[in-house]
Amino acid sequence: MTSFVKAGIPVLSALLLAACGNSVSTGSNADSTHQHQPEPAATAAAQPAALQLKDDQLNAVYQQYQQLSEALVKGDAGAARIAANAIEVGAKDLAGGAQTASTAAAIVAAADIEAQRTAYASLSNDLIALVKKSGVSSGTLYVDFCPMALNDKGGYWLSTEKGIQNPYFGDQMLTCGEVKETIQ
Repeated sequence: MTSFVKAGIPVLSALLLAACGNSVSTGSNADSTHQHQPEPAATAAAQPAALQLKDDQLNAVYQQYQQLSEALVKGDAGAARIAANAIEVGAKDLAGGAQTASTAAAIVAAADIEAQRTAYASLSNDLIALVKKSGVSSGTLYVDFCPMALNDKGGYWLSTEKGIQNPYFGDQMLTCGEVKETIQ
């Protein structure tokens, strides 16, 4: 089972990246395809090379967490379910990952994007704690915070980018938030 999960997560990641690339190019004109092709290669090469967590299993889970965050920023509940399902599978084998797996399952089962975003807050808190415990081998992670999330209770999330892309509100308030902490 463990070898299946280790083999399955990278395959699922590749499929998600391919699917994300296809959905972007179909909405663009033919000329933008040439512009779009270098971007995913640069992004895919920059993020994994730039960030490496000390725990390889946690690193794989974090890659899916990035996909989940992007889906929530875009308001894509279907893509959020797919990424959360991969997180659930990967977190089951993580030391201390039972709560993370349970929270990811709640995102998969959520009725709508707002329920997913609510569960995402708990998932983010779990991952922040796991990442801090594990540590970062290379690269930088930012702990971002939106004070208006969760009915003004506030919500945290992890990002490899210093610029704010708010998963709690998406297009409604895309840049609402601030970097609260840097993990290196």
